[in-house]
Amino acid sequence: MRVIQISDTHLSPGKRHFAPNWAPLADWLQAARPDLVVHTGDLSVDGADVEADLEHCAELLRALPFPVLSVPGNHDVGDLPGTRQPATLERLERWRRIIGPDRWVHDQPGWRLVGLNSQIIGSGDEEEAAQFAWLQGVLEAGEGRGVVVFTHKPIFVDQPDEGDTGYWSIRPAPRRRLLELFERHGVALVASGHLHRAWTGAHLGTRYVWGPSSGFIVGPMERDMPGDRILGAVIHTLDETVSSEIVELPELRPFVIDDVIHEVYPRHQPAEATS
Repeated sequence: MRVIQISDTHLSPGKRHFAPNWAPLADWLQAARPDLVVHTGDLSVDGADVEADLEHCAELLRALPFPVLSVPGNHDVGDLPGTRQPATLERLERWRRIIGPDRWVHDQPGWRLVGLNSQIIGSGDEEEAAQFAWLQGVLEAGEGRGVVVFTHKPIFVDQPDEGDTGYWSIRPAPRRRLLELFERHGVALVASGHLHRAWTGAHLGTRYVWGPSSGFIVGPMERDMPGDRILGAVIHTLDETVSSEIVELPELRPFVIDDVIHEVYPRHQPAEATS
């Protein structure tokens, strides 16, 4: 089975700064002929507040000639309490109505694919508690299948035992809980987006892949992080094991968010606008 992961397209009918990259990405996907496409979040420029952005993205995804599953990013549903756009029930329900479930299971022969909503992990609310209970049940009921988890935020940035990275990854307490679940149930791969970097690594038997954005790269306005600043996608091949190939797509235009941040995200601080 070939699963292609795309991420961080940042599309909008009103702010079309990165729209030129959608058509070549869609053409490449059609040539690659995946069995499934998984979008790991930030479909939209500002779906958290602009319903038309999510509707536009849904239309583009429906036009692809193969199944597509998506998990939400911070620009789609918001983030943790205390941020400018918290992931409220209203925002989550908008995603569910227009795009689909914010968490899901997709079973294939020998494999269980799991989509998580990273934007509520660390919120301390009922949505987070319900998702953790659901995840534990999903992993326990895997029936010997290999497991691949897709999420927007990475579980960690520099080290699995690092402190709070703020905007960039899962907070330490829920991170420890996730890592314990992944180790206990032998999760094969965790694939994420958000950082606009391409990177692979491993921890306690689980592979970690950061899928690059197909929308834009981040320049020196943010701190340096592991991985490569490229535009592209990831091909995950599920057989007896799972292998992941990060693919740089030269047909995508290398937009740099630093150049247009004042137009695309004028209300954001820099660290809240780039992933």
